[in-house]
Amino acid sequence: MTHDRVLAPHRRTRDGTGFWLIGAVFAVSMAFSTVPAPLYPIYQREDGFTSFTVTVIFAVYAVGVVTSLLLAGHLSDWAGRKRVLLPALALEALAAVLFLAWPALPGLIIARFLTGLGVGMITATATAYLLELHAADRPDAGRGRFEVVSAAANLGGLGAGTLIAGALAQFVAAPLRTPYVVFLVLLALSAVAVVAAPETVVAPDSPPRYRPQRIRVASNDRSGYAVATASAFTAFAVFGLFTSLAPSFVAGALHHPSRLLAGSLAFLVFGAAAFTQALSGPLTGRQRFTAGLIAQASGLIVLAFGMRFTSLALFLAGGAVAGAGAGVLFKSGVGAVAQMAPADERGEALAGLFLIAYLGLIGPALGLGIATRYLPATTAMLWFSGSLLAALGAIALTDRANRS
Repeated sequence: MTHDRVLAPHRRTRDGTGFWLIGAVFAVSMAFSTVPAPLYPIYQREDGFTSFTVTVIFAVYAVGVVTSLLLAGHLSDWAGRKRVLLPALALEALAAVLFLAWPALPGLIIARFLTGLGVGMITATATAYLLELHAADRPDAGRGRFEVVSAAANLGGLGAGTLIAGALAQFVAAPLRTPYVVFLVLLALSAVAVVAAPETVVAPDSPPRYRPQRIRVASNDRSGYAVATASAFTAFAVFGLFTSLAPSFVAGALHHPSRLLAGSLAFLVFGAAAFTQALSGPLTGRQRFTAGLIAQASGLIVLAFGMRFTSLALFLAGGAVAGAGAGVLFKSGVGAVAQMAPADERGEALAGLFLIAYLGLIGPALGLGIATRYLPATTAMLWFSGSLLAALGAIALTDRANRS
């Protein structure tokens, strides 16, 4: 979609304050999306959910994200950032109310789908909003601050949600209610922050005709695009594991039922991903790709040893290394697509990358959930790790063939 976008003039003090406000909103909204992760073992114990049911609930969230990215992720380019963020926060708040009022399986599924819809609207909008506020506040500076804050808000927020929910479930009464009450308050404060922040987009007098976000393969280098999207797929498969079945696996197969520990798992993985993304700024795209590939593969091997020998320390170490590699590998994929796609096709090519990445959240987690119905959890998890290692090997071979 082509349209004229005009940045509204604002004083730098407002833009600087707005930058941090939107960064906080971004972090809160992403954190809310992972609140249920450390609570799944409690749902399983109280309501008799199977591992497959947990993966279905998780997959519904990812379907909501993909649906929202395709239908509404691009609307803020002409409607305005605030006009998209406020309804998205309202969807997340409605999901929180559903978690509180209808904790049965149908309520959980609807609440997770609504959460996904909100996250899909927020991810692209908040990222663009942060970039514009950063540029308005520091017009002569590079993008370093924006990249660090956006990564911390996105991946760091995802990890923080599980840590906060796990801590509340461990130390505060009503573990299936208190986390949602806390985040309902934070989401309300986030809406106030969005209202207070300056808008960076002036809506045109004649809005363009609506159409869903287009998906396009970067035509300049189809093999390179395949490598980049496959990298994103495997990176998100790691993230999906630690926000779906990993807490239940640690509580059951590894015999560590602590709710705080369950919340710390995803925080460790996402925190490592955000940290290494920030550190990888000086690296070239090729160096990021190689480092991410090696780190994720190494982490999966250590993770497998932790599962095989029921070692929590190895499991945590493997998760941290795999998460660090996944973060860098995903960043290299985004950078590669942004570089190889023509300027007028870049947004659509990146949309394709994100779509395949979120399929990495859905497919492997669902497959793992199905496998646990017929195999011991440890066996299924080992096959999952082996499959991802094989995929990483195929990516490396394809990339080598593409460069030779």
